[in-house]
Amino acid sequence: MTFKIMYVDDELDVEPMITQKFRREIREKKYSFIFAHNGFEALAKLDENPDISIILSDINMPEMDGLTLLSKVHELNNPALKTVIVSAYGDMENIRTAMNRGAFDFVTKPIDFNDLEITINKTIEQASLLRRSMMEHDQLVAIQHDLNIAKEIQSSILPKDFPAFPDRKDFDIYASMNAAKFIGGDFYDFFLINDDELGFIVGDVSGKGVPAAIFMAVSRTLLKANALQGVSPDQCLQYVNNLLCQESVDSMFVTVFYGILNLKTGLLTYSNGGHNPPYIVSKERGVVMIEKTGDFVLGGIEDLNYHSKTIEIRPNESIFVFSDGVSEAMDINNKQYSEPRLEKLLSECYGLQAQEISEKVVADVKLHAEGAEQSDDITTLTLNYFG
Repeated sequence: MTFKIMYVDDELDVEPMITQKFRREIREKKYSFIFAHNGFEALAKLDENPDISIILSDINMPEMDGLTLLSKVHELNNPALKTVIVSAYGDMENIRTAMNRGAFDFVTKPIDFNDLEITINKTIEQASLLRRSMMEHDQLVAIQHDLNIAKEIQSSILPKDFPAFPDRKDFDIYASMNAAKFIGGDFYDFFLINDDELGFIVGDVSGKGVPAAIFMAVSRTLLKANALQGVSPDQCLQYVNNLLCQESVDSMFVTVFYGILNLKTGLLTYSNGGHNPPYIVSKERGVVMIEKTGDFVLGGIEDLNYHSKTIEIRPNESIFVFSDGVSEAMDINNKQYSEPRLEKLLSECYGLQAQEISEKVVADVKLHAEGAEQSDDITTLTLNYFG
């Protein structure tokens, strides 16, 4: 990289001296010198060469002196552009003024060219550090912009308008996802397959951040597209598992609970691909864990057989589905929130609205983890069945 240096001095004999002293650096394209003879000319050349790294400037010059030039350079608000003042040793008052106005360093006349070379190298090192810092800042701003867009996209693909089915009186559903990072790997969805069947899904992708968010979007899209065809939960998970295995990157996988509730009979048919078992919240039965189907995560092993089970959901009972970000949330002492604490809380939730149950659980998880950094996405889905 060639560093551009502008030397500003009304003494014309300085130019050949500088060129002779740094002839090797110029030949090797380490330095490139630009010369100006007053402040006005310097500003014009700075405008033509915005990549100048250092300005070496005399103080006493006609038309515009070095102190005025320094003030004008300061107004450019470019911290990577460094100014070194060159002036007579006896002119310390002006040198001090220059340093107070933002000059990086100074060199006295008559010029000691060895000292000048040391000063130039030191100044270039500082300017380079600042340029790298500014570039990294710009890159972070660009990344943050992309993350903001990714967060908006992720938010838009998850249902977030509640009540979701205001015209239906036979059920109520609510879900939320609180990402541990800026964007998350958990997801949920729900949809009417037909007038009598409600499908609902909660998934948890391995990993965090952007890769998990992309895999989450793919998994959620494949699951919903297949589920809306009316296939059974086990067939849905089996089909999507094979697709994810074929396209899986970096050994990513996803746990999934997919259930279909018959809104006329109350029969829940479900399949569980390695996900946390949901709970039934009931007045008569208390808090009941829904039995696992014994199936593996999706995206791990191709051509697996998945299984479905059926359980009856009675009128006025609730189904609570969650990700492990709930049960495994840590406090500052690395103690997990735990399923027993969740079960105890759910036992106090019978009769509450779906949104109230989900929000009550999330609030209790955050209370438990107060002071500790959230380590995983927290996702809940509550379905109240009225019959």
